[in-house]
Amino acid sequence: MPEREQKTIGALFSELTREVRTLFRQELELFLTEMKGKAIDIAKDTLAIGLGAALLYYGSFVLIAAIVLGLATVMPAWGAALLVAAVFLGAGIVLVQRGRKNFAQLDKKPEETVATLKETVQWAKTLKNSSRRRTRFANRSDTRKAI
Repeated sequence: MPEREQKTIGALFSELTREVRTLFRQELELFLTEMKGKAIDIAKDTLAIGLGAALLYYGSFVLIAAIVLGLATVMPAWGAALLVAAVFLGAGIVLVQRGRKNFAQLDKKPEETVATLKETVQWAKTLKNSSRRRTRFANRSDTRKAI
């Protein structure tokens, strides 16, 4: 039967410390990667909203002029302008409200990082509790080797 290599408690804690540091570095890298991806998505969506709004704004001037000129043939020009302005203002309000609602529902929290951090905390608690038991057992039996 081959003899298993026994490590001291100090060596085990040193190894544990290195592993925990590595784990937290990896968690930080995951967080940064995830947030970078979310920031890029938010920037793209914001740019699309801004460009779309600008095109709608300038295009609406031309459309408004055409509609007012068309309606001015059947009603007074001031009435045509007022009617067209009311319709465009209503449509603009609806679009802004819809955009705000969609932006508010956008998930901004780094879900994967939060989940893995919870797992890491649970793992560390379990490891901490098991190392306490090992230390107590080793002290009781006057053995300094880790089990």
